[in-house]
Amino acid sequence: MALGQWCAARNIAQPPTIRAVADRSERIPAPAHVRMALGVGPEEPIVYRHVRLTCGDTVLSVAHNWYVPARLSQAMNQTLESTDIPFGKVVAPLGFHRERLSQMRGRMEECPTGTILSHRAVLRPADERAISLVIECYTRENINPARG
Repeated sequence: MALGQWCAARNIAQPPTIRAVADRSERIPAPAHVRMALGVGPEEPIVYRHVRLTCGDTVLSVAHNWYVPARLSQAMNQTLESTDIPFGKVVAPLGFHRERLSQMRGRMEECPTGTILSHRAVLRPADERAISLVIECYTRENINPARG
């Protein structure tokens, strides 16, 4: 939601619609620290979703997201597997809040070169059981979007 507002305020694209362009071929098993942050054991299924969040043709963010499919509805899981709708928008009915674990200027290890700001956060609905750990890598295009 915030990225869409940013896109609109900066007039990056019309309409200012955010899409999560997924790399569905990439599969990264959840490392132990991700499982710990999500509060799941080694046998619990975790899904990895790697996306480029775009506004028009401008990539504003690259996101690495590990989530617990058992904590989402079947419809939410299907939407995440088959569409370019951002994770936060899909799971919004759960009324989640973000618990920021870290933030830094520049790039975290998981982020691509050229990242200007990185966030690591856990998303938790009202029952406080984590549904997702996300690493967001914001691009230089947020400050100086390419105009075509």
